[in-house]
Amino acid sequence: MAGAAALGAATGGVGAFLFLRTRAMAADAVGHATLPGIVLAFIVAGALGAEGRALPVLLAGAALTGILGMAAVEALTRGTRLAPDAAIAIALSVFYAAGIVLLSWVQTLPAGSQGGLESFILGQAAALSATEAAGLGIAALLALGLLLALFRPLGLLCFDEEHAQAGGWPAARLDAALLCLGVLVTVLGLQTVGLVLVVALLILPAVAARFWSERLTGIFWLSVAFGAGGAFLGAAASSVWPHAPTGASIVLALGTVFAASLLAAPRRGIAAEALRRGTAGWRLRAARALQAGRGYPGATLLGWRRNGRPTARGAAAVARLELWDRCLAEAPEALPAGLAWGLDPLPPEALAQLGEGGR
Repeated sequence: MAGAAALGAATGGVGAFLFLRTRAMAADAVGHATLPGIVLAFIVAGALGAEGRALPVLLAGAALTGILGMAAVEALTRGTRLAPDAAIAIALSVFYAAGIVLLSWVQTLPAGSQGGLESFILGQAAALSATEAAGLGIAALLALGLLLALFRPLGLLCFDEEHAQAGGWPAARLDAALLCLGVLVTVLGLQTVGLVLVVALLILPAVAARFWSERLTGIFWLSVAFGAGGAFLGAAASSVWPHAPTGASIVLALGTVFAASLLAAPRRGIAAEALRRGTAGWRLRAARALQAGRGYPGATLLGWRRNGRPTARGAAAVARLELWDRCLAEAPEALPAGLAWGLDPLPPEALAQLGEGGR
């Protein structure tokens, strides 16, 4: 369970940066691209007289074709007019098909029928020895350590690539390093959750964390915590119910974390959004009352008025309302859709039309 938690922490951390770089689905292509590498490593090792089922040998082959799969996605995206999702779909399907053909062929060999290579498709954590599980956990923690060492430049790359380049950071190399870390943690997760589900370990913690925070540090550490916690709970559940696959249990635990975040996050969650929309009229009446200098019980409940005078929050609410009124009068075409009228901050484009870009 400790090894699973370490793997969840590493995939959560790497997944946070991949998500912010909009590269999360590329991890799915990497996962599927590892299958031919696993089978080829088994074949080559057997031909050389080595133990083809040795986990380090199989993971080395997986890493090799995983890198090739990621390189194929990058080449198709940058060298052609294909959209990223089309490039990912092409790489994913071709590499996976090649892996299935090789796997079908190797099963006809005398040694292949006992190889157990199909366990990498859906994962089989029970097949790991204690030594192998500890080794994977240590490797996952090392990957997390490398990520922490690159935290600042990767953060700049995610939020302001031009500023990172102006500061002397090699953006292309940083991007390549992030993708290599993505390949590494994907390969480490193959035996535990399988190549079909490993992408969930990268995406679900990061997406769940995004509901709770808008800051890089918050997203990163929440993603690490969600990944570690979900992996630990999933591994614990599979130990209590032996017939529950470890990989699927981990993904279900992470899915539960995501669902809870989607529903209950205080700013971005569905419940909070429904509450904001449901009380929009009441809050707008409170802002209008403050604007007119009249008392209104709702303003006091909202903390916008105290001792008969507007608070700082109340003054800010009135200022936002006045900007909306100005925008309606002076630049109605700039009024944004999808925001709570008079309550949400105006976007920068609308403020620029009003000459309020600095506010």
